[in-house]
Amino acid sequence: MAIPKAELHLHIEGTLEPELAFHLARRNNITLPYTDVDHLRTAYDFTDLQSFLDLYYRLMDVLRTQQDFHDLATAYLDRAATQGVRHAEIFFDPQAHTNRGIPLGTVIQGLVSALDQAHTRHDISTELILCFLRDRPATEAMDTLQAARPHLHHITGVGLDSAEIGHPPTKFTEVFQAAADLGLRRVAHAGEEGPADYIWQALNHLGAERIDHGIRALDDPALLTHLATTRTPLTVCPFSNVRLRAVPTLDVHPLPALMDAGLLVTVNSDDPSYFGGYVHDNYLGIQQHLNLTNEDLRTLARNSFTASFLTPQRREALIAEVDAYHFD
Repeated sequence: MAIPKAELHLHIEGTLEPELAFHLARRNNITLPYTDVDHLRTAYDFTDLQSFLDLYYRLMDVLRTQQDFHDLATAYLDRAATQGVRHAEIFFDPQAHTNRGIPLGTVIQGLVSALDQAHTRHDISTELILCFLRDRPATEAMDTLQAARPHLHHITGVGLDSAEIGHPPTKFTEVFQAAADLGLRRVAHAGEEGPADYIWQALNHLGAERIDHGIRALDDPALLTHLATTRTPLTVCPFSNVRLRAVPTLDVHPLPALMDAGLLVTVNSDDPSYFGGYVHDNYLGIQQHLNLTNEDLRTLARNSFTASFLTPQRREALIAEVDAYHFD
């Protein structure tokens, strides 16, 4: 059995397995530009973040109905339960759907119906985080936030994702302030392909409470000190970093250096269908390639709950599960 953990950096659209993509395509009378599952998997050889995003958005077209989003989230949560996930804070990209003519309510209702079932089926607690696409205009992000207002009882926070290079966090200062005014938590992708300065911008201009990725923090000693002192979490995604060529190989991943610097680091799967493994697969991979001990994994699992937006009572209960866990 896998160690109990939270997953804090997971794009629900990135859990779309090829088999489900073909199933939904048939259901919605869509013809994919691939002959079969094996042909589709050959497209998963990415050179950078943009090459991944091109496929990611192309396949997303199979998601049309409330049932499609329900099935997508259910498939992830069923698998997450086998990976030791006890709590998941799930990203979704409204603009990627509304720009295709899919109503925002269809997306949210489909996801929430699956998340509600996960409580009873797996005792997995969940939160939804609405992400803005940084390579789209900031005015569109603000329109998305306003459109989400009737659904805010289902949404815990906002995030910032998609192509990082050339799209600094400062572009979204106003919309993140509006989100804060609505009582939403704030996280942001920064320092994956972009520079360490993007992490500073996310902290100082967006009020980000967590940094998603953040591996470029190692380029700035002052930033490392700040992150360690403030205990600002990083949601690191090792398999993703390697598959998107942000890190050459798993053997040289900077995770141990971030841990040694005293940062509150967590391990996550990002877009697991595309990157070769779900969250516990990432745990096993880093243990093997980075020579981490079982106690290192326990620390990372404990960090995942500490860095979450859980209530103190459930957080403490889940950390107690980590502390009581016995490795095989």
